[in-house]
Amino acid sequence: MNARHELHNGTSDDGRNETPNERSDRNWNDILQELRVALTGTQLIGGFLLAVAFQPRFAELDDYQLTLYLLLVTLAGLATVIGLAPVTLHRTLFRRQAKEQVVRTGNRLLIAHLAVVALLVVGVTSLIFDLTLGRTAGLIALGVGALVVAAFWIVLPRLQAAEVGDDADVV
Repeated sequence: MNARHELHNGTSDDGRNETPNERSDRNWNDILQELRVALTGTQLIGGFLLAVAFQPRFAELDDYQLTLYLLLVTLAGLATVIGLAPVTLHRTLFRRQAKEQVVRTGNRLLIAHLAVVALLVVGVTSLIFDLTLGRTAGLIALGVGALVVAAFWIVLPRLQAAEVGDDADVV
């Protein structure tokens, strides 16, 4: 039997003795905890971006900086919408015996949220370096930020998954 499916007696291959509903409940709670962390970061970055527009130096942004800023504001809004989507999904499907679907879609939305947040973090870092040190520093920060995100959010999880012998659920 595949390691991803519960055995007929309710015990899964990972040693837990839980029903499919209990597993879905546990997985849903895990997703909610991860969303709480991710949404907090998104709110902080979004708040920072909103505050930037009210700074006296905002009027001095060149076309590139203004375009990057507006792109980042858009990403912050998108990240918020995607990050809250699992909640609306749950509310819509609540008491319809669809927890497994909610968990599966919530997982996909969380992954999409993290991808948008990665772009947002790298972009904000680039904008700050661009504003404070110049365009070259901003572009370097963009490249280094992208490498760091890729290393910690893609490569490291895949390496860890390979060590435990299962990388099918990794981003």
